[in-house]
Amino acid sequence: MPDLLLAAIGYSGYISIFKFVIFLIMFFAWIPLLTWVFHDAKAIETKEVFWAATILGAGAVGVIIWLLTPVFIIGMLLYLIAVGGSSLAYVKHRNSLALDFDKVLTVDHLKNLLESKEKKIAKLKTYTFITANKNEIPIPEPRTPDFFGFKTAYEILSDALWRRASSIAFSPTPQDYNIAYYVDGSVLQQPSMGKEQMKYFISFVKNLADLDTKEKRKPQKGAFKIAKGETYTEWEVTTAGSTAGEQVRLKEISHEELPRLNEIGLMPEQYEQLARFNKIKQGVYIISGPARSGITTTLYAFLRNHDAFINHISTLERQASHHLPNLSQNTFSLSDTGTTTFAKKLQTVIRTGPDVIGIGECEDAETAQVACTAAADGKLVYVTIKADSVIQGYAKWMKFVGDRNLAAGTLLGISNQRLVRILCSECKQAYTPDKELLKKFNISAEKTKVLYRTGKVLYDKRGKATTCGKCQGTGHFGRIGIFEMITLNNELRKALIQTRSLPEIGTQFRRAKMLYLQEQALRRVISGTVAINEMIRVLSTGKAKKTK
Repeated sequence: MPDLLLAAIGYSGYISIFKFVIFLIMFFAWIPLLTWVFHDAKAIETKEVFWAATILGAGAVGVIIWLLTPVFIIGMLLYLIAVGGSSLAYVKHRNSLALDFDKVLTVDHLKNLLESKEKKIAKLKTYTFITANKNEIPIPEPRTPDFFGFKTAYEILSDALWRRASSIAFSPTPQDYNIAYYVDGSVLQQPSMGKEQMKYFISFVKNLADLDTKEKRKPQKGAFKIAKGETYTEWEVTTAGSTAGEQVRLKEISHEELPRLNEIGLMPEQYEQLARFNKIKQGVYIISGPARSGITTTLYAFLRNHDAFINHISTLERQASHHLPNLSQNTFSLSDTGTTTFAKKLQTVIRTGPDVIGIGECEDAETAQVACTAAADGKLVYVTIKADSVIQGYAKWMKFVGDRNLAAGTLLGISNQRLVRILCSECKQAYTPDKELLKKFNISAEKTKVLYRTGKVLYDKRGKATTCGKCQGTGHFGRIGIFEMITLNNELRKALIQTRSLPEIGTQFRRAKMLYLQEQALRRVISGTVAINEMIRVLSTGKAKKTK
C-alpha cells in the first residue's frame, strides 16, 4: 500500500498543473486567431482559405512539437515561433492591401487600441458634414468604404481649418497623391497619401458636393459645408482628370465682409489721395499687378468707396469672386464667345447707364478702347490689368488704347501691388540687423536699430517643441498689400502726352514723388509689420519672371 501511494504521488508530479494551464491558454488563444484571420482575409478580399489553413497548420505543427519536446519552455518557444511567424506573415500581406488607417500592429493601431470606442466616435463629432442638398451626414458604420472616406475627409479638413488653409490641392503622381495647403498665399506641403485611401476620400467628397462619382475625366464643380456648433465653413470642390489620376482642389468660400479702401494696406498719404475718387465723375484708374496679387480685392474696395444708393455701379468680369450688394455684377462666360466678345459685352453694360464701371482682367485692345471712350463720355472706370510695375502697366495700357492723347487725357492714376505676409504678433522676434544689409537697402542705421523676423522654435521644460497658438508655427498671420502708386494732374498728363520713352516717363513719375514697391515694402519692414526676407521673396518673384 505505501508503494502504491508513492507511485501515485510520483505520477501526479509528472504533470505540472501550472504548465498544463499555460498550454491550455496558448492553445485556446490560437483558435480565435484562426477565426480572425479567416474573416479578416475575407473582408480585404484576399485568399481566406489559404491563410486560415496556413495558420491552422502552423498551430497544429507547433502543438505537436511542443508536446514532443522534453523541455517545456523550449517547446513553448517553438510553438510561439510557428504560430507567431505565420501570423506575422499574414499581417505583412494584409497590411500591403489595407488602407493606412486599417493596418494592424502599427504605431497608430496600437494607440487606437488604448482608446475606447466611445472616445473614437466622439473625436469624429467635432465637425458635421453638410451636403450640397443641405443634409447632415451621420458617421458611417466602421470598416466600410463610406467610413474610410468620412474619416480621411474629417482628418484633412479639421487639420486644414486649424492651420488656416484657404485651399487644399491634391495632385496625383504615379505612386500616390501630393497634398498641399495654401496658407496666407504660401504653399505648405503635407505628407503624401496613398491612392487607395484617396479613392475613398474623393468618392466621399464628391457625394458631399453632389457630383458624379463615376466621372473621372471631365471637370466638375460643387460645394459642401462643415459645421462646428453654430459656425459654418463652406468649401468649393473642383475635380479634373489627368494622365496620373483625378486632380482635386478644395477651396474655402469666404463669407467675410470684403475689406474697405482703408483696410487693404494703403499708406496714409496713398489712402488720402484715393479716397477723394468718390467725388470724381469721370476718368480711368488702372489697378495692376501679377496674378494672385489681390487686384480683384482692390477693385472691389474702390467700387465700395462709392455710395451705391447715389451712384449706379456696374461690373464686368470673367468670374465674380464675391457678391457685392447693391451693385450690378455682370460676367462674361465662354458661352458668350459664339455671339460676342468681352468688349462688346462691356458696351452692352455701358448702355445701361452706369455712373461707375469696374472691369476685371482687361487684356485686349478693343476692351481698353471701349473703356477709354466711356471715360471720355463721363463715366468713372476702374480697370484691372496684369503688370509687374506702374511703368509696365502704363506702357501696356498705352499700347492697348493706341491713342496717346485719349489714354493720357482720361487717365486718373495707376497702382501696382503685391501681397506680403504679416509677421505674427505673438511670436515674432526682434533682432539687430547687419550693417551691410541696411546699407544694401539704403536704410538708415541710426533710425533703425531693430528689425523683426519670424520666431524661432521654442521648447518647453521637457524639451518638446511648442507651436504658436495664433499662427500654428508659420510665423505669419494674414496678408497685407503694398502699393506703388501715381495719381495724375493736368501738368503730368501733358508731360505724358509729350514724352515718348518709358525711362522718361519713369523720371516724370519720380519727380511726382512716386515711391517704388521696394521702398513702400521697406516702410513695412522698418515698422515691424513685415520681415525683410518676406519682402525679398515677394519682390524677387517678379524680377525672376522679367529675367525669364
